[in-house]
Amino acid sequence: MNKCVIIGNLTKDPDLRTTPTGTSVCNFTVAVSRKYANQSGEREADFIPVVVWRTQAENCAKYLRKGSQVAIAGSIQTRNYEGQDGGRRYVTEIVAEEVKFLNRTLGRADAGDDQSRGGSDMPLMEEIDEDLPF
Repeated sequence: MNKCVIIGNLTKDPDLRTTPTGTSVCNFTVAVSRKYANQSGEREADFIPVVVWRTQAENCAKYLRKGSQVAIAGSIQTRNYEGQDGGRRYVTEIVAEEVKFLNRTLGRADAGDDQSRGGSDMPLMEEIDEDLPF
């Protein structure tokens, strides 16, 4: 069984791209705080790359931004490729099956607007979930 769940905050704005076949794919990194402090008393974080596909990728790019808190459920995937210098590169990432927006941050189009978060035009997560194909 390959299933993982993380909760954390985006470290930067999501990156939405389209594959040559027209499929949307969104990449972002989630900072997840560790449960315990280190020997210096500081809580460290792990930075976990996430990949989201299709309509859910478009929703992530539209409604998430740096600092947004999310819950991700998915599977861990590893892949490798040859870098430009000829060396082998290894990547471990979460392929999201489900993304839940945990705070009502403003959409990226409204990022410069200082209106209250409650006044945002962002739909409720239940409305977004209805559009998801899975």
